[in-house]
Amino acid sequence: MATIDKPALTVEEARRISAPLYDALNRPSEKDVSALLARACHDDYQSHHTNQDFRTRDQLADAFRTMGDSIPDLTWNVVDIHVLNDMIIVRGEATGTPVAEFFGAAPTGKAFKTMAIDLFTVRDGKLAKGYHIENWMTAIEQLKS
Repeated sequence: MATIDKPALTVEEARRISAPLYDALNRPSEKDVSALLARACHDDYQSHHTNQDFRTRDQLADAFRTMGDSIPDLTWNVVDIHVLNDMIIVRGEATGTPVAEFFGAAPTGKAFKTMAIDLFTVRDGKLAKGYHIENWMTAIEQLKS
């Protein structure tokens, strides 16, 4: 019996699927982060910050809210987006001015701008798994200099 291959995602589909997650990252203290993540991600979503360790969707919502408390003006822009079969690759840029300690750095009134790379797997039109890397060392150096 022959199988029919599913068509690869389009960039437009990738933007639509991932948009609520990035919306949740923009000024998260002002939004219903849990609802936005529920729109974007499956109940069993895994957000990996290492190859083995991950946060659940609810834990990720808590992390976004905590980040929003420390960085009320947090902005996360999608700079570039690509698709490969059922994967979405996003190059993003995070900016903000921490008002509380951030990764051990005391607030200085200075802002940061840093790059992020996200790799998502899509299942049935929602995010199933994500791997992400942010260049927080560069951000912290900008806060201290």
